[in-house]
Amino acid sequence: MHNYPELKIWQQARSLVKSIYTLTDSIDQNQQYVLISQMQRAVLSIPSNIAEGAGRHTNKEFVRFHSIANGSAFELETQLFLCIDLGYVSEENVSSVINDLKEIQKMIYRLSESLKQSLDS
Repeated sequence: MHNYPELKIWQQARSLVKSIYTLTDSIDQNQQYVLISQMQRAVLSIPSNIAEGAGRHTNKEFVRFHSIANGSAFELETQLFLCIDLGYVSEENVSSVINDLKEIQKMIYRLSESLKQSLDS
């Protein structure tokens, strides 16, 4: 088992949750309820799956949950681009959030690759 609260990736994913909730608060919730709800579920899935994977007994399971978290990160990225396309937010308002999200995606990838290498040895 891994001590997930000490993982920088988990800490940054928690911070991203706050950023997304702040961002979605600025969108008219009555008209865009489905998209906002989906974005909030996707962002919650990232740190949740990292934590759940950390609680599993093997690195193989941990890697599997990283894959799920990474899928949620790419889902969220798409939803952020859709918000821009639909005019709900400006690109300037979400650029820092997208950059943070891309960094989390890279961190998930690097940690997963590191864990995979330990499985091969």
